[in-house]
Amino acid sequence: MIDQTTIDRIMDAAQIVDVVSEFVTLRRRGTSYIGLCPFHNEKTPSFSVSPSKGLCKCFSCGKGGNVVHFIMEHEQLSYYEALKWLAKKYNIEVKERELTEEEKQAHNLRESLFVVNQFANDYFRHTLYNTLDGQRIGMTYLRGRGFRDDIIQKFQLGYSTDQRDALARTALQKGYQEDYLLKTGICYRKEDGSLRDRFWGRVIFPVHTLSGKVVAFGGRVLNAATKNVQMKYVNSPESEIYHKSRELYGIFFAKQAIMRQDRCFLVEGYTDVISMHQSGIENVVASSGTALTPEQIRLIHRFTNNITVLYDGDGAGIKASIRGIDMLLEEGMNVKVCLLPDGDDPDSFARKHNATDYQAYINTHEVDFIRFKSQLLLEETGKDPIKRASLISSIVKSISVIPDSIVRSVYIRECSQQLAIEEKVLVEATAKLIEQARENRFKERQRREQQEARKLRQTAAGTTTTGTTFQPAAGTSATGPTGAAVSGTFLPPEASAPGTSFPPEASDPGAPFPLTAAVPGAPYPSEIPAAIGPGLPDVPPPDFPPEATSTPPADVDEYYSSFIPQQGNEEKVFYAKEEELVRMIIRYGEKIVCYMETEEGEQLPLTVIQYISMGLKEDGLQFHDALHRQLLKEAEQHASDPLFVAERYFIQHPDPAISSLSANLANERYQLSKYHSKAQKIITDEERLHELVPRLLTDFKMSIVDEELKHILQALGDPAVAGDPQRCTEAMQRYKDLHATQSLLAQQAGDRVVLKV
Repeated sequence: MIDQTTIDRIMDAAQIVDVVSEFVTLRRRGTSYIGLCPFHNEKTPSFSVSPSKGLCKCFSCGKGGNVVHFIMEHEQLSYYEALKWLAKKYNIEVKERELTEEEKQAHNLRESLFVVNQFANDYFRHTLYNTLDGQRIGMTYLRGRGFRDDIIQKFQLGYSTDQRDALARTALQKGYQEDYLLKTGICYRKEDGSLRDRFWGRVIFPVHTLSGKVVAFGGRVLNAATKNVQMKYVNSPESEIYHKSRELYGIFFAKQAIMRQDRCFLVEGYTDVISMHQSGIENVVASSGTALTPEQIRLIHRFTNNITVLYDGDGAGIKASIRGIDMLLEEGMNVKVCLLPDGDDPDSFARKHNATDYQAYINTHEVDFIRFKSQLLLEETGKDPIKRASLISSIVKSISVIPDSIVRSVYIRECSQQLAIEEKVLVEATAKLIEQARENRFKERQRREQQEARKLRQTAAGTTTTGTTFQPAAGTSATGPTGAAVSGTFLPPEASAPGTSFPPEASDPGAPFPLTAAVPGAPYPSEIPAAIGPGLPDVPPPDFPPEATSTPPADVDEYYSSFIPQQGNEEKVFYAKEEELVRMIIRYGEKIVCYMETEEGEQLPLTVIQYISMGLKEDGLQFHDALHRQLLKEAEQHASDPLFVAERYFIQHPDPAISSLSANLANERYQLSKYHSKAQKIITDEERLHELVPRLLTDFKMSIVDEELKHILQALGDPAVAGDPQRCTEAMQRYKDLHATQSLLAQQAGDRVVLKV
């Protein structure tokens, strides 16, 4: 891990205009710069770069962020790889923190396997270029396939001689450990204990990761030696670093072209990719002879929504692979199919045509997948009504997995005309399949939740929890920032002279603020919200690790569960209100929102972070989104740090998920309304924090309580809950508690208590 000091040096040195200018032609417009977006095709510049904010954003496709995000997206690098890229550009020495022993072992193993693969790759290339057999056999074969020397060099092709242990002996002589040779699959052990090369006597095709590391190899036996060989191709086995279902051959060389042209061609084998590159078509990848997997589809989807599958004239091959294309539709991709002339595959067709002719042929002959599937199957069905019914069912099944309802509607109408069947029938059949799929997902989710519930109950069996109580600062009787149970008043910052600093015990993230939470292992844990209400013990808030990962740590969610589903809430009212509060934390987290006045007249300042945190905890509420909860927790931990600036801290956060979220929210300044003073001066959000934050907090509480009540009622209608006395009682108790909270919030919202000025 790169230490925070080094990250700060990199961020201070990396000027976003300087970095973006390496890839985009920018011109000044006011205080910012504009240019054509590098992430999609456009004719009118919509990509804006702000040197003052250190941010960039495309107002057409929405991509952007800080300088690290730009490099991550443009070069398809991880967060740490992007930091190292910038460090190299600005000649900054990268210092990394010491890893734990477990992290070191895992990291060392992966790095060692990559090192061994790179050695093997260099060995195969050396053999191809610098040995007699390599030139006479390997190079002759590759040139005979029509590959130019520059293309052979680009794809790092190699050769392994007929000596069956040549690589193993060389590796051991150079000090590479036998264990790593076996784990990468470059070698295997025979029954007599000796090492053998897996790829002897073959031309080698290295497989690269998205970032360009050699992760595996494919070896093809040469034509002269195929007589007694069952498999022409031998591939690396699965390993710690290689999972075939997650890799696409050629993606490293194709990613920029795919983004540029917003289109990806999918072929079957290594030589198809290489030949198309040689002809000038670079936005092409191969599934390496396997059926498409969801991981491979998502990898393509990172770069484009549009994919064209190229088939040769082999009908059997088309039918075998056509089943997997439904997964492409399910991912929301626009799928087209192009059938090449009889006797040609993408490799041979590329060798006969240049890029312009190849592209023209594809544009002329490609059709969308649904129409292609209909035409293909119609040829087989003839006039047989049973086969025709089966065809219609197959097409309807493909249409049903398309997530966009408008696209589904268009396909249904076209199929109705093409298949001569009423549109109403197709609509009903599609709706039935969609509902069935939804029920299956629901049942699967229930099954997983029940399993998790059983595990949690077993884990919690025999354990006890101790509660915590709210302890207000000395001289106060406060229970939270709403002022409902506070002796004294809350004053906005400008209404009072700066008082003493907020007590350490109150700003400490471990301070005993009220946080009622579900007991780990309690029944129905996947649906019971964080605050169960009276009758259940409180548990202290978990202590989050200082360094987060893109997947929130387990203890982030250990004490939080809700009747509201975790996914699909982006359009809900409460989610928008929650996001507005997170934006306040990022932009103004360290700013003082008000002073809490005690009975003795002491004025205790509350920052935005402390105010929101206390306000949520007093009602036993939390942010619903796990990433938002993680961000708030870290804000609590660092709120009292000297010179802490929330926006800088979170935009430069080592977790790319938090960093990207923060950059987006900071880039879009929030304004509740155009608020003017009598002098018609625009009052900024920062000047209105004492009014804005309480209002947003109350609105969020009301909206999430409303949503929670709806889902509790739905849960009570579930026979599985209604038939379980304990679960039913707990749900009804939760409903009662939230209903009381709702009444109090409605009263507060109606009063709209204005902080004294």
